[in-house]
Amino acid sequence: MVRVWTRQKKSVLEELRKTGRYTAKRKYIEMDLTEHAALVLEAYDWLVANGPDVAGRPKDVEYPVWVVFSRGTAMIPGEGEVVLELSLEPEQITHINIEKWGTILNYSYIPENEQDARRHQEILDNLGVGDAQAYMSRFYPELKREIRESWKRLFDPSIILGNDMEYGTIWEIRREWVTGVTE
Repeated sequence: MVRVWTRQKKSVLEELRKTGRYTAKRKYIEMDLTEHAALVLEAYDWLVANGPDVAGRPKDVEYPVWVVFSRGTAMIPGEGEVVLELSLEPEQITHINIEKWGTILNYSYIPENEQDARRHQEILDNLGVGDAQAYMSRFYPELKREIRESWKRLFDPSIILGNDMEYGTIWEIRREWVTGVTE
């Protein structure tokens, strides 16, 4: 078993106590991120559709739940929040490199290696755009496609950006997995 932590709204704990299960829904993300939700949900939608664990996703689950592998990384719960400690089977967790996920959230390219990074940067320089601008514009469909294709490298452990620190995702939280609660 692996011990992980997740910071959640207190309503998640209430739902676990009442129903025995919690799954992340689009409406929760929209409420939490308000005007920024659309930007983040594009990356989340890609993650849900392309993750290596997509076949194991329960049909009623919309988005993954994020977990961390160190209690200190979960941070102190803020007002209206709790930190849940969970005990899970290792295969329940999809590992997500923090640097590569941040690159996706910034609508940027994940290079295969340094040579590929230089090649991609040269394309951007020749066009006079950055990754996010190219991605969000309708004028660079080939470049957008290349950026999105590069995101599959999120799941390739041989490709390192910055460091090897990771988050994890799981499809649901079940009451019986909760081994501790910090309020």
